[in-house]
Amino acid sequence: MNSEDIYVSLDIGTSGVRVIIGDMSGGSLKVMGVGNAPSTGLKRGAIVDIDETVKSIKQAVEEAERMVGLNVEQVVVGVNGNHIDMQFCSGVVAVSGSDREIRDEDIERVMDAAQVMPIPPEREIIDVIPTQFIVDGLGEIKDPRGMLGVRLEMEGTIITGAKTALHNLLRCVEKAGLGVADICLQPLAAGTVAISKDEKALGVALVDIGGGSTTVSVFQNGTMQATSVLTIGGDHITNDISVGLRTTMEEAERVKTEHGHAFIDDASDEVSFEMKTIGSEEMEEYTQYEIAHVIEPRMEEIFELAADQVYKLGFSDLPGGFVLTGGTVMIPGVLELARDVWRQNVRMAVPDYIGVREPKYATGIGLIEFAHQNVKIQNKETAASVNTANSLQQPKGSPSERKTTQKAEKPDDPGMKSKMKNFFKVFFE
Repeated sequence: MNSEDIYVSLDIGTSGVRVIIGDMSGGSLKVMGVGNAPSTGLKRGAIVDIDETVKSIKQAVEEAERMVGLNVEQVVVGVNGNHIDMQFCSGVVAVSGSDREIRDEDIERVMDAAQVMPIPPEREIIDVIPTQFIVDGLGEIKDPRGMLGVRLEMEGTIITGAKTALHNLLRCVEKAGLGVADICLQPLAAGTVAISKDEKALGVALVDIGGGSTTVSVFQNGTMQATSVLTIGGDHITNDISVGLRTTMEEAERVKTEHGHAFIDDASDEVSFEMKTIGSEEMEEYTQYEIAHVIEPRMEEIFELAADQVYKLGFSDLPGGFVLTGGTVMIPGVLELARDVWRQNVRMAVPDYIGVREPKYATGIGLIEFAHQNVKIQNKETAASVNTANSLQQPKGSPSERKTTQKAEKPDDPGMKSKMKNFFKVFFE
């Protein structure tokens, strides 16, 4: 097992933190370990308590480590939120080699050239995603290395985010004793797993319904065109059950996941269950049909808001329809209700890997596959994500000892080739 082919994804959500350890040797993903932990440090997708978030990250990482017997040192972190901005970028360079063969250094220079644009001081570059490379006027090239040419151009999308939001996210990862191998935009990563090439070409909306937020992303002409986050999600359903049936949030969450149904027409009045109510010692009995009357209106609202957001983003007709993913869509009846509300093609995206065949893992799997693609296209230097030399039987060192040593870079050096070096500057500003 080559540790350089092992990636660890970290998906920090409002309701849960998920860690996936995957082996990308051979070009195909093999899931080695999975860790889950409840998340209490986020509200509506934003970090509100760093210590609680760090605790959840550690718990999820330790669970994944126990499955594989390895120490996790670096993670691929997903970032999301309305502070994210996308804009077109392009760069042009002359091929440097005397033989005019395009090499890695030419790719790095054209990527750097594409980032030369005014960025507000409160924002930070997250990533640059190439849409196409152009060699001497010949476009639609995905990887120009090895080709001969004089002029190399790149067109793509530059992704920026609010420095404070990114600072808080990276601080949580750092305090958990982990290094950052890469930072990826979550909807872009989820799209690598959830959406096919044909859907991306035709036009499709990816709706990721989490606990505290719903992310709506539109893909067309092979790339992600726009993304937006709605501050409504599965936690609102839990709250509706809690208020409507006069029970605790914990009991409401249990009822939602174990007995809930999102489509009244398909809910059964023969499936009954008991639950505790506040202010009473006796258990109350309810049916799935009764619970569906609480869940369906809120789910319908989420679907209507998602459709409105797609329209606001400037897309009125998407031949590919909608693709659902996220933890909340696991409630029975969600797919049927979505088809009834949207009146379009709707399907649910589920990763096809043993141990993670649930919609809530789509982002975590996507982070690994997207990071692996970035390494190949952009020729990034990523350190090993796990330490195969030390087993978990040995005591772990301090967080600073566990992190892989980063190369020192002068803050004012204009030749930074990795966006991660820009991110770590945040901590010293």
